[in-house]
Amino acid sequence: MGGGCAKHGGCPSDYFAVVIAVICFFVLLSRSVFPCLIHKAPRTNSSSFWIPVIQVFSSFNLLFSIVMSVNLLQFKSQHWRRYCYLWAVWVEGPLGFGLLMSCRITQAFQLYFIFVKKRLPPVKSYVFLPLVLLPWIFGAAIIHARKPLSNECHLGLQWTFPVAGLHALYVLALVAFTRAVRHVEFRFDELRDLWKGILVSAASVVIWVTAFVLNEILTEISWLQVASRFVLLVTGGVLVVFFFSISSNQPLLSQISLKKKDNFEFQRMSLALGIPDSGLLFRKEEFRPVDPNEPLDKLLLNKRFRQSLMEFADSCYAGETLHFYEEVYEHGKIPEGDSIRRIYMARHIMEKFIVAGAEMEVNLSHKTRQEILTTQDLTHPDLFKNALNEVMQLIKMNLLRDYWSSIYFIKFKEEESCDKEGWSFSPPRISSVQGSDDPFYQEHLSKSPPTSRCTSPG
Repeated sequence: MGGGCAKHGGCPSDYFAVVIAVICFFVLLSRSVFPCLIHKAPRTNSSSFWIPVIQVFSSFNLLFSIVMSVNLLQFKSQHWRRYCYLWAVWVEGPLGFGLLMSCRITQAFQLYFIFVKKRLPPVKSYVFLPLVLLPWIFGAAIIHARKPLSNECHLGLQWTFPVAGLHALYVLALVAFTRAVRHVEFRFDELRDLWKGILVSAASVVIWVTAFVLNEILTEISWLQVASRFVLLVTGGVLVVFFFSISSNQPLLSQISLKKKDNFEFQRMSLALGIPDSGLLFRKEEFRPVDPNEPLDKLLLNKRFRQSLMEFADSCYAGETLHFYEEVYEHGKIPEGDSIRRIYMARHIMEKFIVAGAEMEVNLSHKTRQEILTTQDLTHPDLFKNALNEVMQLIKMNLLRDYWSSIYFIKFKEEESCDKEGWSFSPPRISSVQGSDDPFYQEHLSKSPPTSRCTSPG
């Protein structure tokens, strides 16, 4: 380990650190991509999709910028080294660590408003995230304007401690948001994961800043230069893997895991929240004949009829109305005093059916949709009342009259006559399209429904 490799890179420990960083990034990539491929989770336009994508992007930037800015590799051409301010200032700062921490702060901000203020955040995440990142952008612009970097991309003592303080500031901001939601009894371990994120990031920052300071200041000690940059890169790799492995903590969204313990048989949010009798048909359920002349709201109280009508609607690619009714019906079972579960379920319904571009977006008037999305109380018992009335009209006008003449109703009547004592146990009904915020997704059961005549709502 001579002075040459200590100054210009290429020591054995440098290449070993790069190998560790590459492995860490591929582990991160596998944790983010493979579960989505295995569980066939759909891509959404919400922050539940793009914030994890940004985390992967910022993690790559962080690791690659460390490799390029602290002379880990010995390049024959110095072309790459000419861009010290690109790697050491912009990519490592605003586009690396700063962006990674800003994603986590944005998630904590959403948790605070949804579960403490009981309403949607007043600022969209795609607006809030750049605002959180502004201190890093301003800091990088100042450093770039003052040009304090040496030829080896080193900062002097005058700049090293302010940069280290900026790292610590973001950890403190995350601590502040976490303290604000510490009293909330989350159902999916969001608070625990936030504290884990703080612990991992704080420990990494302490180690990282120490190595960073030694690498930037004690430039004349060869072995310390080699050791400090090794610690910098390895700590960065460990940080991004553990930081991303912890749940993304979007409200109602748990990062899909490959761990077996996460493969619960919760195929519905209502089951995950422990809502009683969620979508189950029991053998001892009282038999109730169906009269087509009865009002729709009374007919839908019959679980067997509701399931048959839902299968018919799914076969018409118009099942979102029935699925919406089912979810709102389950939401109504939660006691009004149980605000946490009501918020979880309400947020789930809004993400799945109400927001523009949702995977099962229902056809609602603009006024009704905005009433829900701008509500000041996510626990209000009549939150979905107007929307449900509109959906009931769609079911009545577009689906119900076609159902009576379909093979699904014929099959329902046959089963009704053959089993007067009640149905055998049926597994929970699952949506034909996976919810973007369902943390317990199981692959949908394959089915080939009979062909029937129908009209899509809307």
